[in-house]
Amino acid sequence: MGPIHPELARNVASLKQAFSDCSDVVFRFLRVHNRPAMVLFIDGLVDATQISEGVLQSLLDERNVDALISEVSTSSLDKTADLAEVQNLVLTGSAVLLCEGLSTGYVLNIRGGERRGVEEPATESVIRGPREGFTENLRTNTALIRFRIRSSQLKMVSFLIGRRTKTPVVLTYLEGLARPEIIEEAKRRLAAIDIDGVLETSYLEEIIEDHPSSPFPQFQYTERPDTAAGQLLEGRFAILVDGTPFALIAPATFWQLMQASEDYYERYVFTNFLRMLRFALMLLALFLPSFYIATITFHPEMLPTSLLLSIAAAREAIPFPVLVEALIMEISFEALREAGVRLPKTVGQAVSILGALVIGQAAVQAGIVSAPMVIVVAMTGIASFTMPRFNLAISIRLLRFPLMLLAGTLGLVGIVAGVYVIIHHASRLQSFGVPYLSGIAPFHSRDLKDIFIRAPRGRMKTRPVSLTGETSQRMNSETENG
Repeated sequence: MGPIHPELARNVASLKQAFSDCSDVVFRFLRVHNRPAMVLFIDGLVDATQISEGVLQSLLDERNVDALISEVSTSSLDKTADLAEVQNLVLTGSAVLLCEGLSTGYVLNIRGGERRGVEEPATESVIRGPREGFTENLRTNTALIRFRIRSSQLKMVSFLIGRRTKTPVVLTYLEGLARPEIIEEAKRRLAAIDIDGVLETSYLEEIIEDHPSSPFPQFQYTERPDTAAGQLLEGRFAILVDGTPFALIAPATFWQLMQASEDYYERYVFTNFLRMLRFALMLLALFLPSFYIATITFHPEMLPTSLLLSIAAAREAIPFPVLVEALIMEISFEALREAGVRLPKTVGQAVSILGALVIGQAAVQAGIVSAPMVIVVAMTGIASFTMPRFNLAISIRLLRFPLMLLAGTLGLVGIVAGVYVIIHHASRLQSFGVPYLSGIAPFHSRDLKDIFIRAPRGRMKTRPVSLTGETSQRMNSETENG
């Protein structure tokens, strides 16, 4: 489109051509100091109060531009000489003032419109901890992090990604804590993205993660500013996308995804109990159905005789092998859960109750599944709900099915083979150059204080080795407990 022309009519013609059939784009023509002028903005993306009272009212008083600029209360005021940039700025929610005889446009950062307020996160509620959650407004989210880390070392690098959506994206990290090579790699991957649009952080996640085909998530996502700030203090970076309340955090490790926000707010003894329980339930969610199938099909001698007789009596009328029975129950459970999530809340509750009756007592009485299988699937489902990160819980659910098939065909040998493949795959994963099982593989004794258990806060004086190097101190070495 070229530079801004001193003749206002030419600029208006170019912009009207660019915004043809855009009824929400407002061209407001006025006179400023006896010169034609125009304010250009998108209705709904700017602060209507500031537009009407701060900008238009001042212009109607026929003051000159400088007087207007001095009166307009904006958090950011800029100038531009490029008409294409004017178009982009208007699309991102700024208002632009163009005047006859001036080849410079005044950019008024008065973004506004209807936005959801800061509320408690729906996906990461806690008993103890802050109640604030990210919103769909990028600047609100950056401010929530800045509110917690009041340091000039907190950097926020902006990107504009999406040829058509032109979505603002911010990469934030703590200079001096995050490894420079990791930050440079993150910048390089974000800058290299060429895509039509970005509507959610998952668009970026799938493009910039190291192993897109792996079932394991290589980013942690969170709605909580305190969680994001805590991870920045560990040496990680976060990616915020305008229009979504979820922030991406990397480099991610498997152990990090097993940690909940409250782990760092409750007393460490209670936290350690919950964390060990969480690991045990994760193993239960992953292996219980396959172990049941292998035991009943190939290794019944492993069960006590009385229990084996009870299970045999319960399965006497079941026409299917135990593998088919397990697959029927697991797929029914996943379908029920998916329906409950997709339907409206009121209908979803009814579906949950109906489904529980169908796959529970009714299915047992009809002779489709046995009562022990209902217990196994129910315990597996409850255990999977204890995963603190939803993306890790999805991975566990996904891996359960191939393990069931291996158990149904090869017994315990198949489970051992499946475990070997899973561990081998996870040990080869990396997230921005950081090993996925870092702390255990490769082994760093210093990192064990926050993997399976959390050490007392006074003993957690150093950050993870893989993220910040050997000498990074979190706490003064003279600080002691008590």
